[in-house]
Amino acid sequence: MNEYSIIPRPVSAEYFSGSFQCTGLPPIADNADFQSEAGVFSDQLRRVYGEGAFAQVSGASDIRLLKTDSIKAEEAYNAEESFSLEILADGITLNAATGTGMYRGLQTLRQLFLSGYNDGVLSLPLGVIEDRPRFPWRGLMLDCSRYFYSVEFIKKLLDSLTLQHINIFHWHLTDDQGWRLPVETYPLLIEIGSKRRDHRYSGQFMGRGHYSKEEIREIVSYAAERHIEVVPEVDLPGHTSSVLAAYPGLGCTGGPYQVEDRFGIFEDVLCAGNDAIFPLAEAVFDTLAELFPSKYVHIGGDEVRFNRWAECPKCRKRMEELGLSEPAQLQSWITSRLAEMLRKRGKTAIGWDEVLENTEKFPLPEDMIVQSWRGKEGGNTATSRGHRVIVSPHNNGCYLDFRPIDLPEEMGRKPIGSVALGFSLEPITPEMNEKAASLVMGGQGNLWSEVIYAGRIAEYMIFPRICAIAEALWSEKEPKDLEDFAKRLAVHQRRLDMLDLLQYRGPLENKTLSPSQW
Repeated sequence: MNEYSIIPRPVSAEYFSGSFQCTGLPPIADNADFQSEAGVFSDQLRRVYGEGAFAQVSGASDIRLLKTDSIKAEEAYNAEESFSLEILADGITLNAATGTGMYRGLQTLRQLFLSGYNDGVLSLPLGVIEDRPRFPWRGLMLDCSRYFYSVEFIKKLLDSLTLQHINIFHWHLTDDQGWRLPVETYPLLIEIGSKRRDHRYSGQFMGRGHYSKEEIREIVSYAAERHIEVVPEVDLPGHTSSVLAAYPGLGCTGGPYQVEDRFGIFEDVLCAGNDAIFPLAEAVFDTLAELFPSKYVHIGGDEVRFNRWAECPKCRKRMEELGLSEPAQLQSWITSRLAEMLRKRGKTAIGWDEVLENTEKFPLPEDMIVQSWRGKEGGNTATSRGHRVIVSPHNNGCYLDFRPIDLPEEMGRKPIGSVALGFSLEPITPEMNEKAASLVMGGQGNLWSEVIYAGRIAEYMIFPRICAIAEALWSEKEPKDLEDFAKRLAVHQRRLDMLDLLQYRGPLENKTLSPSQW
């Protein structure tokens, strides 16, 4: 290896002649400022190489972690995550102003160790890497409602995502097909709402399907040690079949309802004319505030059908009381109330881009963040109205349940979300002026799990496409060179192999090829 092949591409990498050579893996020198970051890094290497790789070290000094205030930065988040990595013949030095910056630098070093340590010898090109992120929000969403993923799988995923500087884990916990969050005052959400029939097994009920509070705390803590923020999502007022199955009085018709064993968009949603939906939301938000330190809570808000509201006497009465002309306007009223509930708990609401609609009577709260998924138009509209934006357009490689290439043998569903399409993601659109561009927080990849029923399949759908998305969000806009990325990715995928990840290895662009041509 004569170059670093880092993903995402760093701001700069300057090479010197020669290499750093070491038998075994060099330990990190004692450092009171970055003990947690150093401990996680060392544990990550031990899981790959074993304790023996650290036992007999010769030919190099320790890795030095230095706290500094001189890191170059353009924004506060740049300073938070910036680092400098120096690899010289007599040792390795990392400089950062914060624990987060140091951890990002250690993950870049972890990449180099994974590809530079062979047969008990570490060999790295000499050089200096300076790096910082372009956007502060670089995420992955995992849908654990349609299919339930184990704690161990989620921890493995978090540990793998952090290698590419992913810093947000958007945890989709509720939907029509299952409720995964324990809420003590509403026990039927778990007793009934977490189970559904599985047609793969002759309609048998699926087994255990929720996370305990202890497991949620374990995941949040594990993520925090890796400087990943866990942002929970509870979908309201639509995608709530699991809620209605547990508490049918919260629907417009009174049921009967079931936890959906189909995939799609359904007519039944929470009844906008029933005040009892708000104590439920309060209890859910209390639970989220207890378990999740993040200042953000995603409330969904997507794909709400309004037919039940149009027919429901309670909803029509609510419309009359509020002076509304269309049932769809009830959603913006609910959204405003939910955002205020979260604000009182020190949280900021995020909603899918449908929350921008039908807001004539109840404008979207100023502090609400919009996640643009149906294309880039939602981001343009939201920023023009002064809202912060997260982009994850389904037609720009951000939907990881889509097939990575147009072949019937491939996993996933159509349409296509190729590696190259994710690599081309640009969160700031030509329509945005400077003020609007400043409201773009970043973006993420989304893995919806309708057809992703196992962790191994999830790995294949996520990797390496999340690597391309990570580069689009971390690295500077230019230069953007897919051929260069492909060369680095060939090295990087061997690193991911060492983390025991199943990966897609077909063409990066959507070329229709038979498997024999790959």
